[in-house]
Amino acid sequence: MRWHTLYRLALPYGLSAPAVALMLLFLIGPVLAVTALSFTDWQLGETALSFVGLRNYGSLFDDALFLRSIGNTALYILMTVPTTLFLGMFFASMILRSGKMRSLYQTVYFMPFMGTAVAMLMVWDFVLNPTVGLWGLVAGWLGVEPVNLLRTEYLALPILALISIWQNLGLSIVLFLAGLSGIPDEMYEAGELDGADDPVSRFMLVTWPLVSHVTYFVLILLAVHSFQVFESVAVLTQGGPNDATEVLTYTMYKEGFDFFRTNIAAAITVIFLVGVGGLTLVKAMWLEKKVHYQ
Repeated sequence: MRWHTLYRLALPYGLSAPAVALMLLFLIGPVLAVTALSFTDWQLGETALSFVGLRNYGSLFDDALFLRSIGNTALYILMTVPTTLFLGMFFASMILRSGKMRSLYQTVYFMPFMGTAVAMLMVWDFVLNPTVGLWGLVAGWLGVEPVNLLRTEYLALPILALISIWQNLGLSIVLFLAGLSGIPDEMYEAGELDGADDPVSRFMLVTWPLVSHVTYFVLILLAVHSFQVFESVAVLTQGGPNDATEVLTYTMYKEGFDFFRTNIAAAITVIFLVGVGGLTLVKAMWLEKKVHYQ
């Protein structure tokens, strides 16, 4: 009986041990190591290091390029997240009423999200080329000068935001379709009895409250994804022109792998992790109160 009891008590820990070990090895361990390095002067290739406290963080917040990367990242999030969220809900509502064509529309919209990011960005680079790309051809038809959109300071970041919206719209649509499909017709019938007999009132009084939990999830997912933007900057603009598309993750990459300032890159990583965690925490504390679960 004693061995049976011990076996029963130890079984859950034994089954979870591989997952815990992998989490410590690939998640918690690296985070702790990077956090420790951010308080040192260690650079890639050196064999010695010394503790410098908050000096790395102080130098970052005195750096105009780092501050601009934070501003560009925040602006990118503001451009992509609300637009992708509302367009996802709108197109999901339209697709839900499309009948037999619903599966086709879902596939078409979801394909950009499933594609390889770098390959799609190379296609976008060709499309936006003012000389041989589609944009140059359209500009010629319209009789306007085909400027290089990715090399125009005030247009580069919005163009990257539009590409992100195009890429992530399919995921937003699929998630909202799942939420909208779960709303029973009886809820709309009850809403009509209460005066919700037009599309706007039906949406505000029935649809919106019943998909608030999906909205909450999609909002966090899109915000974290936008905060992690890297591929589009690395492939299309390399932070230019004039640092107009310099974002936090690309600054982190350059400090660590171009300039080999590993201590500064570690400090940026810690700030990035705090930003992602804080973004999720604020949304959880504020939005969770507004969510209506079915």
